[in-house]
Amino acid sequence: MLYTRREIGKLALAGVPVASALARSETLIGAAKPDSKWEGVQVGMNVPYNFGNNLMSPDETLDRCLQLGVSAVELRSQPVEQFLGVPVALISGRGRGAPAPDPAPQKQAAEDLRKWRLGVPMSKVKEFRKKWNDAGVAIDIVKYDGILNYDDDVVDYAFELAKNLGAKAISCEIDVPKTKRLGQFADKHKMMVGYHGHSKTGVADWEEAFSYAKYNGANVDIGHFFGGQKASPLPFIEKYRDRVTHLHVKDKTTEDKTVAFGEGQTPVIPILHALRDNKWKFDAIIEFEYQVPEGSDRMAEMAKCMDYCKRALTART
Repeated sequence: MLYTRREIGKLALAGVPVASALARSETLIGAAKPDSKWEGVQVGMNVPYNFGNNLMSPDETLDRCLQLGVSAVELRSQPVEQFLGVPVALISGRGRGAPAPDPAPQKQAAEDLRKWRLGVPMSKVKEFRKKWNDAGVAIDIVKYDGILNYDDDVVDYAFELAKNLGAKAISCEIDVPKTKRLGQFADKHKMMVGYHGHSKTGVADWEEAFSYAKYNGANVDIGHFFGGQKASPLPFIEKYRDRVTHLHVKDKTTEDKTVAFGEGQTPVIPILHALRDNKWKFDAIIEFEYQVPEGSDRMAEMAKCMDYCKRALTART
């Protein structure tokens, strides 16, 4: 049996694991371009992080976005650089939580990666962008692991890569003292950097980063903010809306536990309504981190997350 992308989405929302449906389908047919912009709010996904593998191939990453109907993403740099021909060994094990590598070979690998990056033709990057644009998926944010420690010439490369992908901003984890240096590059390239905070990140951390550079911004993870600060992030978002590059949407409890949308106390719906009603132009990027229930799979759960956001935005209360 063959399934269209629309039918795959219906199966997911009905609780049928998408992976099982795809196993019975050789291709997706008759599919329109995805559209996850509802009532003026662009909802997207952090990929391929949400799919559980930052080293997923660019083709599989794109295909999964299409299966879910996602029309904009925060895209990690790894799939892009795979498309550009980087030896995967040079970018593997560089994400959050990776064990400390052996220093000597790691130093050589870092230099090899640096040389490779500085030789990348931007015309090839535009090929990648065209493929995604033609499929109907915009690359709004480019996420870099470790950019705060890149050499100066590689930081320039990272901004140029993001520009040629059509991104509005880049993102990375926050390390407040290092945001001063990266902010200088952001101002030079006139491109926002969204610093992603976790539960221990407070308003003062972002405010200090803002003080260093005009283009230093905030990737506000509404779940982490609520779980850590025990307060709604909405006042911060409203006050610094010109600094917010994008949101990470997840639901957490007051005990800082990540749960399925609607099961926690994070004010997800009021925040989505604020984006809609105030016509704020930054994306609401779903970051999938709750435990997959027994009998389901990641794709089915992410389809539910998408539907939750759509229903929240299209409801009038």
